Amino acid sequence: MALTTVDVGPGERALATDVAPLIRALRPGLDAAAFDAFVHEASRQGLVFTAAYDDAGRCLAVAGHRVLATSRGRLLFVEDLVTAPEARSTGVGGHLLAVLRERATAAGCVRIELDSGVANHGAHRFYHAQRMAVSAFHFALELPA
Repeated sequence: MALTTVDVGPGERALATDVAPLIRALRPGLDAAAFDAFVHEASRQGLVFTAAYDDAGRCLAVAGHRVLATSRGRLLFVEDLVTAPEARSTGVGGHLLAVLRERATAAGCVRIELDSGVANHGAHRFYHAQRMAVSAFHFALELPA
């Protein structure tokens, strides 16, 4: 399957028609208004959405990512990576991660990092198959609204 990857930014029609449905499937608590607010703020912080399309023009996967300068070196942080259910285990996610790897290298990053929920075992198998290692625990403290 031939894939094309493109960056989709704020104000582009594809953000609403292609990117939002996949991100919101991954994050079901994110309604349309919250997604729009997230995109507005996060894009100012460097968030980029990269989408993978098949030859028929269907969006099969999306990654939201940004380059961060950290005390551990420059890294490409993947905020979200989601593949459409019908396209899982077809190489689309691996293709998108390979594109991100090329971008990270070109941006002078020392690594790619992402978080994955502890119960998302399918994603864990995918990330391990992509030669990613579990290198840290990510702790969180919920704050009152």
